[in-house]
Amino acid sequence: MGKFHPHHTDNTTEYNLLRVKSTWTRREKHSYTGPAECVSAAQIYESLTEKGTSWTVVTPIIFSYKVLETRGLLDPSNSTLLTGHILNSQPADTLRTPTKPLKRFVVVDQEVQKIYGAQITEYFEANNVIYKILALPTTEENKSMEMVLKILEELNSFSVDRRSEPVIAIGGGVCLDLVGLAASLYRRRTPYIRVPTTLLSYIDASVGAKTGVNFANCKNKLGAYVPPTATFLDLSFIKTIPRRHISNGLAEMLKMALMKHRDLFELLEKQGQFLLDSKFQSDNSGSQPASSSTRLAITTMLEELAPNLWEDDLNRLVDFGHLISPALEMKVLPSLLHGEAVNIDMAYMVYVSWESGLLTAEEKNRIIGCMVGLELPVWHQAFTMELIQSSLQDRLKHSGGLERMPLPVGLGHAEIFNNTSFKILQSAFEKWCNELGVPAEI
Repeated sequence: MGKFHPHHTDNTTEYNLLRVKSTWTRREKHSYTGPAECVSAAQIYESLTEKGTSWTVVTPIIFSYKVLETRGLLDPSNSTLLTGHILNSQPADTLRTPTKPLKRFVVVDQEVQKIYGAQITEYFEANNVIYKILALPTTEENKSMEMVLKILEELNSFSVDRRSEPVIAIGGGVCLDLVGLAASLYRRRTPYIRVPTTLLSYIDASVGAKTGVNFANCKNKLGAYVPPTATFLDLSFIKTIPRRHISNGLAEMLKMALMKHRDLFELLEKQGQFLLDSKFQSDNSGSQPASSSTRLAITTMLEELAPNLWEDDLNRLVDFGHLISPALEMKVLPSLLHGEAVNIDMAYMVYVSWESGLLTAEEKNRIIGCMVGLELPVWHQAFTMELIQSSLQDRLKHSGGLERMPLPVGLGHAEIFNNTSFKILQSAFEKWCNELGVPAEI
């Protein structure tokens, strides 16, 4: 959150807030003495004007959340799923007591439930947890407020403690987004835990603060910034997802590589086929590409997200591949997966970079070659100049009149651009179509 600097006048007084015997009292800054249980980080600025009194309240909001790698998350002897979210600075108020057994509300994608349902049930039974498991079809087509309300109805009938009994989401990015939004609404904020079961959600949706649903035929038009209490990462879930969905996740990893990390790009370039074949389960190659690539992707993602969780700064490198792809994804739903749409967007933007003189032909060809090696689509007939123009106009409307277009400037480096000409966009589109798809219609 940005730091507030009030406009000081002779009629403005700054107050701190002190708690004494459970009562908060304001005291003029630097003027109080004596005991106080607590001095709040919040402040009140009171200004006297000709029209009356105005108060400005400045309240810092701090979120702490864990992103934790583990193995055997559903092994009954692994307590991570039940207590791994507790921060060292917090009292262990979620630990079991004779008068208060552990209680958990769990939302799981129905396809995940088919594979892991018995293990999930066994886990809670073995740990004597009172639980409710709600299996839902959490697909992009069902990513709506209706689904959020269904979760809320079930959650309300089950009833959880609003601070010490986190809701658990087990599934892909859609499931994590739906449950996150439901939790942010229930009692205005109920803690929740993310357990990603796809590669895409493992390195993308699971590590940030965004929640959301589709609305008015627009992707994630409704949502909130409320991070989970914790995200638990277990690569063993990836072994049961189809190969196409692994490619889908590799697109977001490639995004971070192109924006921030040349070594990650070269790892994907050289080990992409191995990662697809092994489903991130085997590190017998000696270089440990599964753990190395996921950790680099998560680290670079957190570097960009942590200082800007609420997107106060709209210049975001993580938006690469996300300028045209939301409209493309919704237009052809459900034929393209999220990462596939993102990769098509990235492939076009690589041509924009090349046409702008930001990438050499060799770098452009290496990037496209890497995409093909990761078995990702690099062109789509629905990705038209009309779609590009309408998406960029929408971008200008909602981003302060600026394009804020992230583009690679070499391998593993990027910058934000605001004045890419229509001539470059058109020329890049034509060359992209001619080389990778079909001749563009002018």
